[in-house]
Amino acid sequence: MKVLDLQCPHCHRFEGWFASVDDFESQLSRKLIECPICAATAVSRVPSAPRLNLSGATSAPNEARRRTDESGAPADPRGMPAERMREIEAKALRALREVLEKTENVGERFAEEARRIHYNEAPARSIRGVASPDDARSLAEEGIDVLPLPGPWVPKESLQ
Repeated sequence: MKVLDLQCPHCHRFEGWFASVDDFESQLSRKLIECPICAATAVSRVPSAPRLNLSGATSAPNEARRRTDESGAPADPRGMPAERMREIEAKALRALREVLEKTENVGERFAEEARRIHYNEAPARSIRGVASPDDARSLAEEGIDVLPLPGPWVPKESLQ
């Protein structure tokens, strides 16, 4: 089993587990691998290696130090330490999982159902679904609070 560190074009990092590197390449070429945050299928493998403790190692020059975090791991392109970035992504995934567990997916009927709930024509409950930018603006103008989920997708199943 090969565990590979992957990243989408939006700098979301995640792990993929594959039977072999050839299996990874095959799935990648068929666009079967997607980012769990934004569903992008243009993913790439990022360098990963176990931390090496080398006795007598000297500190890196300033330029190289800026591209790594405290442990020597590569820093996120935005300059954030890789470990901190993984913590933030993990918290975001936990929050998304909680939203999925505690909401009803009404799909394309989101704007209609939100109005029905707001005007007491349907039972009050937490819902999620898909709304166009115009529908979201219209709901906000009516005083109906909406919050977009990060990413262009609304998963139907639980997040991995």
